[in-house]
Amino acid sequence: MRLLTSFLFGAFGTFLSSQADAAMPKSEVLLADLETPYGMKVTRITDNKSYNNQPFLIDEGLYYTHEVLGDDGQSQTDLYFYNFTTQQATNLTHSAVSEYSPTLMPNKQALSAIVVEEDGKQKLWQYPLQGEQSAARIFEWIEPVGYHAWGADNDLVMFILGEPHTLQYTTVAAAKPKVVANAIGRTLLFDAQTNSYLFSYHKDKQHWLARFTPQFEQVTDILRLPAQLQDFTLLDEQTVIYAINNRVYKRDLMNPEPVSQWLDLTSYCETKITRLSYHNKKLAFVCDK
Repeated sequence: MRLLTSFLFGAFGTFLSSQADAAMPKSEVLLADLETPYGMKVTRITDNKSYNNQPFLIDEGLYYTHEVLGDDGQSQTDLYFYNFTTQQATNLTHSAVSEYSPTLMPNKQALSAIVVEEDGKQKLWQYPLQGEQSAARIFEWIEPVGYHAWGADNDLVMFILGEPHTLQYTTVAAAKPKVVANAIGRTLLFDAQTNSYLFSYHKDKQHWLARFTPQFEQVTDILRLPAQLQDFTLLDEQTVIYAINNRVYKRDLMNPEPVSQWLDLTSYCETKITRLSYHNKKLAFVCDK
C-alpha cells in the first residue's frame, strides 16, 4: 500500500473488525467555516449515501474515512483528503483492506491510521506522505487498536478493544503499552498546552471527561459528561465542545459547570452530529443519516 504520488501538495464508531463486511452506517462529513466575510459557511464534503467519518483537520484540508467498493464488490474504507485550495477530494490509499481514523503524525511526514488487515486484526500503520516508501505497521503485535492520538514526543495513547475497552499509553521506541484507564470512550485528544491527553470513561456510574498526564502517570477527572456522549474536541486550550443531537455546546475546563450553546447546526444536520474536529476557525463534523 502506498499513497498516491499526486498527493504531494507541499507542507502540510468504536469500530469492530467484523463491521467491515457488514452494512456500514451511512453518514456525511460537513465543514463549517466560521469566519468568512458572510459569516458561517457550511460545505458538504461528502454525500450521505455511504459511510464517511473520522474527520481530521489541518491547515491545507481535511482527512477522513470514506466507504468504497472493493474488487470483490464488498464495502471497505479508504483514506481520503479534501484539499481546501482545489476543493477536490482524493483517495489516498486505494488498498485491498480497510483503513480508518487518518491522523497526521507529529513529524508531519506521514499519516497514521487503523488498518483492518486481511486476517481481521486491527493494527496501527503509517503512510508516508512523500517519497517512495510504502506503508508499514508501526507496531507488529499491539492489537486490536480502535483509535489513537499522538503526543509531542513520539508517544501516543490507543483505544484497545476488549472487555472493557482500555486506554493504553506507550512510546514508539518502547512499544510496550501500559493500561491507563478502563471503560473508555472513543475520543482521544492530545492537549499540547499541558502535554497531556483527554479522554472519557465510565467510573462509579458516571461518565467523565478526564486527563492523563504521562509525566506523572496520573489520571485526573475534569467534568461529568452526558451519559451516552462519545465525541468531543477542543475549541481552545481551555474550552471543550461536543454535540447533543444537532447543536454544539461548549464548556470551560477550569469552570465546567456552566454549559452554553455554541452552534445550532439544525439546518445542516437533521439527525445527530457525532465526530468533531476543530482547527483554524473551521469545524468538521459528521452527521449520521
